[in-house]
Amino acid sequence: MAFEYVAYSLHRNYGVRNTPTVDRRLLRDIHDPFELAPSEFRKLYRVGPETAMELIQRLEIQLKGKRITSISAEKQVLCTLRFYATGCYQRPVGEQWGISMSQSSISRCIHRVTDAINSGLFFEEVKFPMTQVDRQAAKEVFASAPAPFVGGTIGAVDCTHVSILGPKTHEEAYVNHHGYHSINVQMICDPNLKILNVNARFPGARHDSYIWSSCPVRRVMQRAFDNGNRNMLLIGDSGYPLEPWLMTPLPNQPEGTPKFRYNEALCKARNPVERLFGVLKGTWRCLSQQRVLLYDPGFAGKVVNACSTLHNIRLREQINEVDNNIILEVETHVHADGTDYNSNSVSSMGKRVQDRLISNFFS
Repeated sequence: MAFEYVAYSLHRNYGVRNTPTVDRRLLRDIHDPFELAPSEFRKLYRVGPETAMELIQRLEIQLKGKRITSISAEKQVLCTLRFYATGCYQRPVGEQWGISMSQSSISRCIHRVTDAINSGLFFEEVKFPMTQVDRQAAKEVFASAPAPFVGGTIGAVDCTHVSILGPKTHEEAYVNHHGYHSINVQMICDPNLKILNVNARFPGARHDSYIWSSCPVRRVMQRAFDNGNRNMLLIGDSGYPLEPWLMTPLPNQPEGTPKFRYNEALCKARNPVERLFGVLKGTWRCLSQQRVLLYDPGFAGKVVNACSTLHNIRLREQINEVDNNIILEVETHVHADGTDYNSNSVSSMGKRVQDRLISNFFS
């Protein structure tokens, strides 16, 4: 039902003056999305009503306004979830059932909720294993996966492009090798598609290996290796450099050889990170290539962080990742030639670790 028709009906039936501000407030009071069936609620907001209410309670202190006419934390969270889920323009989001807000109000809500998630929830929900207990648990998760690699693997790493509006400064740095403006987002996940780390700070023209060389997780892995923890690995594709703590495939290996079996096991084990990108962009359509985040790169990165946080929260609901409301995206990676950002000593140590794994597990 169009907003104008609803406003006219309120004026005709209830004698309400036909002013947009008053009409929208009445519509927000009349429509209660939590009265919907759980399946219908998930279609609109991608999370169940219980999870949405928990999210509202966790963010309420940061979102609560001082004026009596302030938009409630509930409506702010729901309109932001709807924007993340659809990726459409702000005005159509405001005109949808259960929201009834102006474009400017939608914009403010998206900024406030996104900032609140980044400051309050992101570091609680997206955590790389830092303690021995957490790392051992991560290794056990990978060891029990349908396609395990070798003992010691704690995560799979890869990058994906999120389409954005071309910025006014250094616009050329954001044109990726596919030819559109983006930020290149690196993520690390486990076999259950739980996100362990997100790095959404780099422009689309940056190569995966450059992002990895500047990543705090790389320094964590290197420090653990230098301290004697030699049984902790990440796995990546050919866009990443071979390092003692990061295993990558070997190109052009004859079928049936140990190195071919190593490649086969590695590719199967790192498949979850590819599926993660499809599920993440299919659930939160604002990240899809078919949508463009019309924000500056800094805030676009915050939107990525917020959607990653919601993804991990959503996993706890155990919602089937393939349903009628989610369009899984299949990504094809075409890696440009990257610069080697690693010293010869690190590369040679990585080669020795790789050779030992092949000899011990795939011969």
